[in-house]
Amino acid sequence: MNLNWVYHAVAVRAWFPPLLYFALPAVTRATAHRTKHFHGHSMPGLLLGDVFPDFEAETTTGTIKLHEFLGDSWGILFSHPRDYTPVCTTELGRAARLSSEFSKRNVKLIALSVDFLEDHHGWAKDIVAYNCEESACCSLPFPIIADSNRELAVALGMLDPDEKDKDGMPLTARCVFIIGPDKKLKLSLLYPATTGRNFDEILRVVDSLQLTAGKRVATPADWKPGNCVMVPPSMSEEEAASLFPAGVYTKDLPSGKKYLRYTPQP
Repeated sequence: MNLNWVYHAVAVRAWFPPLLYFALPAVTRATAHRTKHFHGHSMPGLLLGDVFPDFEAETTTGTIKLHEFLGDSWGILFSHPRDYTPVCTTELGRAARLSSEFSKRNVKLIALSVDFLEDHHGWAKDIVAYNCEESACCSLPFPIIADSNRELAVALGMLDPDEKDKDGMPLTARCVFIIGPDKKLKLSLLYPATTGRNFDEILRVVDSLQLTAGKRVATPADWKPGNCVMVPPSMSEEEAASLFPAGVYTKDLPSGKKYLRYTPQP
């Protein structure tokens, strides 16, 4: 795997094992304020708004370069601990079922684990069979990166120190990185190996990210497309009235402050 990155020394997150010392791919902003030291070693901490590192990797659909693969699309890179494991099979199966919904939103999916390419190809058949009664009825609609030497998993902080393989090496955690068309990191999630991800929630997050990228609104807790959205507190009443002709509703609160303002989704 050719990472094609410019490296510099950084600091390790407190939860990460000291044996995995390495250098982080350079990103667009200074890193001194966001790194944590652990036994003198160091590792990265990508922040929202950073340009996501480009890399070249072998996948089940051939060699890809991440930025080239994404093109003008949004992207979701998600890792899983191991091939031929039950929770991972249900996750990739669910992602496959939702692939058409992600495609409608101009989102490309790409998975990763620390197994070999041959394992990925064999496991993909099991994932397809999990989704379909006949294993030949469909194919996995996204590539899986083969990161058997853990280069990407280490560089992107994906490893779970509590989950190890038979040789005692950490496995990948259940990470999710959502990358915008500008190649910047828009959202990151980190689940332990024991907890499967909710891909309907990831789809909902994409809807929120795409809406708020183009409109000056925010989405409240449990928001779904079509629900009312929130007017930012920094926006004046005059500007809100101009931007949202459908109207702005302000909820009365004991404090008397007028910060809970809703408007129909633009």
